[in-house]
Amino acid sequence: MAKVLVLYYSAYGHIEKMAHAVAEGAREAGAHVDIRRVPETVPDDVAKSSHYKLDQAAPIARVDELETYDAIVIGTGTRYGRMTSQMASFLDQTGPLWARGALNGKVGGAFASTATQHGGQETTLFSIITNLFHLGLIPVGLPYSFQGQMKLDEVTGGSPYGATTIAASDGSRQVTENELAGARFQGKHIAEVATKLFG
Repeated sequence: MAKVLVLYYSAYGHIEKMAHAVAEGAREAGAHVDIRRVPETVPDDVAKSSHYKLDQAAPIARVDELETYDAIVIGTGTRYGRMTSQMASFLDQTGPLWARGALNGKVGGAFASTATQHGGQETTLFSIITNLFHLGLIPVGLPYSFQGQMKLDEVTGGSPYGATTIAASDGSRQVTENELAGARFQGKHIAEVATKLFG
């Protein structure tokens, strides 16, 4: 049974929903799955006045636990076409793991959210994937065998680099069923690949 970590940062709750969908897909493939979030770095008063979702139940992740997983799937919102500073700060602490090659050969994946349809979904995914490569993980995306990313009858997230959603600048647009299906598909695919590699 592969052991999968879904690691996320979510301001408005969209990535939190996507994280649970990724986990559902991985569990469907028979994996043991843990969901963890990175710490919030925004002051409490700013987070409250910005209407951040502050009741997220996932435990806070620790850098030293990353090496206990066969696969790590990272999700975050977007800031100017790149990952959030909260996720970047967490990943910046993985230097000791990198130095030891502790994550070499493990499976990785990325999922993201942007305010707008063209707000940097793929560049944000690549900012995560770049970290995965540097840490020695093998990135696995969302293949076109997930037909939902080829839909033309609705505005929808999703790319071959990872599942995505669109939140609107105020967080008012909710994750669609098609976007959740993409996240589940990717989670299952990553777990299947990890199982093939690690048994």
